Amino acid sequence: MRSSSLALLAILFSLPTSIFAQAPSKRPIAIDDIYRMHEVGNPQISHDGKWIAYTVTSIDREADKRQSSIWMVNWEGTENVRLTYGPASCNSPRWSPDGRYLAFLSSRAPDEKTQVWLLDRRGGEARQLTKLKESLSGYAWSPNGKKLLLEMSPGDDDSAATPPTGDTSKIPKPIVIDRYHFKEDGDGYLTAAANNQLYLFDVETGKLEPLTTDRKFNDSGAVWSPDSTRIAYFSNHATNPDLSGSDEIFLIDAHPGATPQKLENANYPGGRLAWSPDGKLLAYLQGLEPKYRAYNQNRLAVLPLAGGPSRLLSETLDRGVSPPEFTADGSSITFMVTDDRHQYSAKIPVSGGAIERLSGTDFYISQQSSAPGHTAVTASSDTVAPEIFALESGKLRQLTSHNGALLSELQLGAVDDISFKSKDGTEIHGMIVKPPSFDPSRKYPTLLWIHGGPNGQDGHALLFNTYPLQVERQLFAAHGYVVLAINYRGSNGRGAEFTRSIFADWGNKEVVDLLAGVDFAVASGIADPKRLAVGGWSYGGVLTDFLIASDSRFKAAISGAGIGNEISMYGSDEYVVQYNNELGPPWKSPDTWIKVSYPFFHADRIHTPTLFMGGQADFNVPVAGSEQMYQALRTLNVPTELVVYPGQYHLFTRPSYVYDRLQRYFSWFELYLKPQ
Repeated sequence: MRSSSLALLAILFSLPTSIFAQAPSKRPIAIDDIYRMHEVGNPQISHDGKWIAYTVTSIDREADKRQSSIWMVNWEGTENVRLTYGPASCNSPRWSPDGRYLAFLSSRAPDEKTQVWLLDRRGGEARQLTKLKESLSGYAWSPNGKKLLLEMSPGDDDSAATPPTGDTSKIPKPIVIDRYHFKEDGDGYLTAAANNQLYLFDVETGKLEPLTTDRKFNDSGAVWSPDSTRIAYFSNHATNPDLSGSDEIFLIDAHPGATPQKLENANYPGGRLAWSPDGKLLAYLQGLEPKYRAYNQNRLAVLPLAGGPSRLLSETLDRGVSPPEFTADGSSITFMVTDDRHQYSAKIPVSGGAIERLSGTDFYISQQSSAPGHTAVTASSDTVAPEIFALESGKLRQLTSHNGALLSELQLGAVDDISFKSKDGTEIHGMIVKPPSFDPSRKYPTLLWIHGGPNGQDGHALLFNTYPLQVERQLFAAHGYVVLAINYRGSNGRGAEFTRSIFADWGNKEVVDLLAGVDFAVASGIADPKRLAVGGWSYGGVLTDFLIASDSRFKAAISGAGIGNEISMYGSDEYVVQYNNELGPPWKSPDTWIKVSYPFFHADRIHTPTLFMGGQADFNVPVAGSEQMYQALRTLNVPTELVVYPGQYHLFTRPSYVYDRLQRYFSWFELYLKPQ
């Protein structure tokens, strides 16, 4: 017996210690985890298909800023290399046609203006290629590799004004507004000088020459023809381009002094054009009539350059599609389709016919880039943050794992699809996120967390970005809440009629749909009817204001970048074209404006304690929308608070403010719902 025991002990001691080690227990996601999240995207596959360049955006907590760097991974996924370092962000990687160089944009020293930089694929430091004084917004290699096509704003003369006293110190110049659409979130006030023009840059000599020169028009989305002799782009040469809210397609020879030729009305604000490999066709997105711009469901079209009308290819597909790419042989066009909580890759023959789905429903495809025989995508799911994948024969093969270490530690809440009938019988879809330790025998405090847009959608994607609804839902679930994500009418992914059914009727059908979602959760025995709360950002904040003015069941609310009084937004935000097309000017349709301003003019019906929030520099939904509702509730003695974040746009850029906002979310809801 003794010898047998010794033998057994010898065997046990010889075994790897990992056999006895217990797997580390997973934990719920926490607010501090946002500092470990990496936003991966913008894949750019080399022309030989061997490498994919992409960007990784991380948070520098000490510097309190987001910083992007350029990486590349090989097609096999066995080599992953970081290419750029330093305090300046780098983005927009683009391969040279011969694959030797990788260009990117960065505002590095010494001038700290956005310039094109160049990396030799064989190694070495990046070198600055351009030395521009203008504001660069985009660029593209010519197919022969000799030139770059630059999109940039010439801007005003930036010489400083000199005060009458003779003081020569620089002071800001007055802003002289001369445009109908005169403000844009993130860009500030717009003048005619803000319009983009197209330029040609000679890679060998460094010579810069203007291609389009009329400062009245904004030129964008430019792409080279396969033979490098012509350029197609979007512009609008109407007498007052800002009034139309749509774009036109132009063609110009690729040399200074050429005259642009208008080809087609796209009825779509921008996007991306694509040339067929033989140079005979342009593929583009055709929008619906301009008045539905806010609810646009883009369709795929091709335009023959030899003459003749354009052809719609996706007319039978009642879903919106992304900008197109031709396959290498030119026989088909690939694109992405937004479809009911998902987004997938697809293709269609140029001659027309059936649409072929290229990816399944396990992952949400958000970006893609193709080379002959190879397609790289950015994909994510409920449990996988966006990473770079290879798309092969309908299946995805993961190439990067920048968020793998963090996600391996976390126990995320289950995300279940739900569907139910709204009050008028319309079928509504959504998702419900449960706490990681969900107990079906319990009823939970429940948050109705509303997406913006309104023509966005809640989908099965764990996105790490500046508007992280999916992460917020998981954070709420980790704090013991059930979270409802409802794709109310007005959302995309369910067809054109579903999206535009709220046209000029804001805060009606959406509210009915959202309340039906709450009723569904209560009837299912999941939601505690005595502990319900509501919130959202942007149009989610708008609908929060409508909901608390329409229903008293919510114990707490958070309205982020919302509006209760739409009348105050006319001329204050960036949506004047939509307002005139959809609602009509206030002096022509005052009753409509009063109707869509229901929360403010019925603020006396609100009894829900509400936290209002917004960015001080937000031109998308100016903070006045929150200020007015806050002032109304203070006047009515309803518990309320207003938090304004200095210098922030509609989407926050300062990480510490994102962190602070999340903390305030939890503190406010816990004050009134007290989850166990």
